[in-house]
Amino acid sequence: MNINNNDIPFLNDKINIFSQKYINFLNNAKTEREIINSIKDIAKKNGFKEISNFKHLKAGDKVYYISKEKNIYLAIIGEESINNGLNIIAAHSDSPRLDLKPNPLYEHDGLAYFKTHYYGCIKKYQWTTIPLAIHGVIAKTNGDKITIVVGENEEDPVMVITDLLPHLADEQMEEKMKDAITGEALNLLVGNIPIKNQKIDAVKINILNILKEKYDISEMDFTSAEIEVVPAFKSREVGLDRSMIGGYGQDDRSSVFNAVNAIINIKKAKKTAVCIITDKEEIGSLGNTSINSKIFDLFISEIYYKLKNNEGLALNHLFCNSKLINAEVDIAMDPIYEFLFEKNNAFFLGKGVTINKYSGSNGKDNCSDANAEYVAFIRKLLEENNISYQVGEGGKVDAGGGGTNSFVFANKGSEAIDCGVPILSMHSPYEVISKYDLYMAYTAYKVFFESY
Repeated sequence: MNINNNDIPFLNDKINIFSQKYINFLNNAKTEREIINSIKDIAKKNGFKEISNFKHLKAGDKVYYISKEKNIYLAIIGEESINNGLNIIAAHSDSPRLDLKPNPLYEHDGLAYFKTHYYGCIKKYQWTTIPLAIHGVIAKTNGDKITIVVGENEEDPVMVITDLLPHLADEQMEEKMKDAITGEALNLLVGNIPIKNQKIDAVKINILNILKEKYDISEMDFTSAEIEVVPAFKSREVGLDRSMIGGYGQDDRSSVFNAVNAIINIKKAKKTAVCIITDKEEIGSLGNTSINSKIFDLFISEIYYKLKNNEGLALNHLFCNSKLINAEVDIAMDPIYEFLFEKNNAFFLGKGVTINKYSGSNGKDNCSDANAEYVAFIRKLLEENNISYQVGEGGKVDAGGGGTNSFVFANKGSEAIDCGVPILSMHSPYEVISKYDLYMAYTAYKVFFESY
């Protein structure tokens, strides 16, 4: 096993306190917009200011920029010339979930439902018969924007997607797991009471009346909405020894939490440190809030301009001198399914932060492959700071796989590598990580930001 444990895994007060802050973060920010709002508050409390407030920038200045309420870019201006490159950590705030369709509400045999379209790679059967909450925004044509959160407070109702009872499920149980529950069957049960004196769609109309009374929204307003369906249960400690954390969205919000805490706790930035929290990774990193958009280049261009007073903008040169950690979770070896892993190159819970030289699938398809020199740089940085780490890859070569965002900055000429927290039950409604690994990743990100 390619594991370098400078410390025996343990839990001390520092790790437990950090983990509790993380659990609170998970429970209070379940969508991209909620995460960005939370990070904005954290940044402002730690001295970061919106970049538009600066006419000129100098070493030590802390700036941020928010794009479309779904991305945030944080930077601390370093002591060195920005032409020497950036130390960048990127993480994504989106997680697999269910989205409401543009025209979601319908009634069938006295029950009202919302139709959904799943977002990202999920096992559809995992989303049935669990309590679900609704989070999102509705943009109205008059310019108003309404925020909705239902199902998180104890007094709130929750929603649910029903499933067949075992006694009638013989045919369903013969299906392949991926086919037993179809995408079109992921319909959210939202009501059962009919409005009086209405013969057609009486339950649906009652739901519309409730929405109008409580939120002042109409059925057409759903067409200009972003409503996400997420698990309603809370993140909690896992295990009799309280060594782990279970909760929704830890891919990739464990990385988000660590990256943001790392940049706000930098003692001194030698190189300019940049933290990117982006969107749309789970569906291919496309769109104007994804890491592939030009917004990051715009942010760095503005920093460059305010540092250099518009003398020769050389972004390509800057990026080629930059280093990136793509803060991304990795697949942890699950002993119950060990036949899918090659143990010499697997990641394990409780063994420290992961280093993944390449991801992709099969023959390294769609991956960024970090060069040996950069892997050695990361190893040296972790070893000098007594940070436990493990080097490997996810699963056997022909067992599957997936890509990450490293390639985006590798394509710009930057050094790029994946580094994060190993995770069990990835992409499920309730993922599991180790407290120890969480803290090791945080310390790794912090020393990276402070490195030359």
